[in-house]
Amino acid sequence: MPDSPQNRLSGETSPYLLQHAGNPVAWQPWDEAALTAARCDDRPILLSIGYSACHWCHVMAHESFEDPTTAVVMNRLFVNIKVDREERPDLDQIYQSAHQMLTGRPGGWPLTLFLTPDGTPFFGGTYFPDEPRYGLPGFADLCERVAGLYRERRGDIDRQNASLRDALAATLPAAGTAAPADAAPLAAARALLLGSFDRDDGGFGGAPKFPHPTDLAFLLRRAVRDGDAQAREAACFTLERMAAGGIHDQLGGGFCRYSVDERWEIPHFEKMLYDNGPLLALYAEAWRISDDDLFARTAAATAAWIMREMQAPQGGYYSSLDADSEGEEGRYYVWDREEVRGLLGQDEWRAVAGHWGLDGPPNFEGRHWHLRVAAPLAEGMEGPAARAREKLLRAREARVRPGRDEKLLTSWNALAIGGMAKAARLLGRPDWLASARRALAFLRTGLWRDGRLLATCKDGRAHLDAYLDDYAFLLAALLETMQAEFVAADLAWAQELAEALLDRFEDKVAGGFYFTAHDHERLIHRPKPGFDNATPAGNGVAATALQRLGHLLGEPRYLAAARRTLALFRPQYASRPGGCASLLEALEEELAPPTIVLLRGPGAEVAEWNRRLARRWDGLVFPLPNGTAGLPPAMAKPESNQVNAWACSGVTCSAPVADFDELSRIILIRR
Repeated sequence: MPDSPQNRLSGETSPYLLQHAGNPVAWQPWDEAALTAARCDDRPILLSIGYSACHWCHVMAHESFEDPTTAVVMNRLFVNIKVDREERPDLDQIYQSAHQMLTGRPGGWPLTLFLTPDGTPFFGGTYFPDEPRYGLPGFADLCERVAGLYRERRGDIDRQNASLRDALAATLPAAGTAAPADAAPLAAARALLLGSFDRDDGGFGGAPKFPHPTDLAFLLRRAVRDGDAQAREAACFTLERMAAGGIHDQLGGGFCRYSVDERWEIPHFEKMLYDNGPLLALYAEAWRISDDDLFARTAAATAAWIMREMQAPQGGYYSSLDADSEGEEGRYYVWDREEVRGLLGQDEWRAVAGHWGLDGPPNFEGRHWHLRVAAPLAEGMEGPAARAREKLLRAREARVRPGRDEKLLTSWNALAIGGMAKAARLLGRPDWLASARRALAFLRTGLWRDGRLLATCKDGRAHLDAYLDDYAFLLAALLETMQAEFVAADLAWAQELAEALLDRFEDKVAGGFYFTAHDHERLIHRPKPGFDNATPAGNGVAATALQRLGHLLGEPRYLAAARRTLALFRPQYASRPGGCASLLEALEEELAPPTIVLLRGPGAEVAEWNRRLARRWDGLVFPLPNGTAGLPPAMAKPESNQVNAWACSGVTCSAPVADFDELSRIILIRR
């Protein structure tokens, strides 16, 4: 194999990989050809994992991977493999865990690891500069030192690798416990969250602050189901402060990934689809329980951003917007004060100067202003403020835009579909539901092949076997869309997805679901994720969705799989409930099966009952207008010239109820 093989990334679909297709580094995708080359030549692998919206990934690329001198060193010493963590979350999970075990420090992106040819990492870090600084070595010098270690200390590396593989294997949950389920983990998780709640600025802990939608959803459920005033205050205050902060785009809607400060004021400016779908649902839910118009407006702005900037012509949702434009983080979003003053009329300036903090000192890098709600809008200024927002948004759209990652990921689309469908149902927005259905149709036609999901698509090319999250999140999204508008084909697809989860991902012996399918490529570790990270844990979402589908259809196999999952992870969420909110949602419904309401009757009246229920109750409701065909036996209720409702819990249903107030009484008692 020659010392400088051609860069092989030009044929990939990932925008992140394509960003590196012109590098002088001889990058290869993670595939059998690259792995075989490492084994045949006995050369270590330099593995670089990142994603297209990652600021420090861009920095390292510019400093090192675009530098011909550094590329010569890399090409001489290593088989260089570049991975998009969004297309290959299986690899990212494994190697982030390995990095933490090797270094004792949390990982991040870019992730830079050096692997033996069998794929086991023996040294690594995250960002490395081109020259020594920040207490880090220069990258080219580091490459020489690591290659020397590989040549001279193979015995030590082999022993370390064996220990690392054992440590990775030990992260799998042990066989499930036979101990009965109880509510103690719910109380422990509540206490943990409220104990770290920031009463000044909202959120949990200090800077940097992430939204953590699963934790906020957990607290909102405590507020609704238990009447928990403290949980309600913590969740709603956090959502209020986030909506007022710079993490929320005050002009265009949508949320950035996290705030670098504790006040939610200055974000890391990348916008991710996987955050915004769940946050949309949360703001709609917060509006339902509070009637606060701020939450409805924030939901509307988020949905508008998703449809305007993230929905592809073919229906699916794009992945992310970059933090950078013109090589600078935040450049697209921040303002010079005089620029704003020059764009606005006098009444518009008076309305927003104090409101957005433009009358104070700059808050971004000491010279620019990033908009956030610094003071309430003065009474009577709503009109001028709205005109100011429109003018500034138009002016901003004329700037050089941040890059958009236009790959369409099944799991992230499912999170957005679920958020759009739930918000559409709660806030009565058929346009949001139509958007969700377009994305759902895209997944069905473009990424569902012969009973199997694919993970990603770009420019019409779908590929890569899907992961646990793809199946679980999509099953959950279908359960949301069916509550907004029932379509029998959605239910049939949900059943196919559930069967695939059981057949292709479940551990039939120990319980729970692997992240990769049984016929997936063999890697150095096969995780069973139970903790929530930036996205919910696939095992928690799968358990909740299977329970709900199992109750809806009366299918004991789905309920049994959920029980096995919860039993497997019970030691984890009992001893460390933090980060287990998705599993705890499934636990809640194992302890108290959800009440499911079936509505049958004339279409317009069924829709009205569904709307009224959505406004006041958080249970599961499936509207089944007369003429709905293809219903399974458990849902096949007789048609009627008036609405009849059945409230079902477990294996029992109420007699049909034709009075809305009587239905309300029944379902509130059953909660």
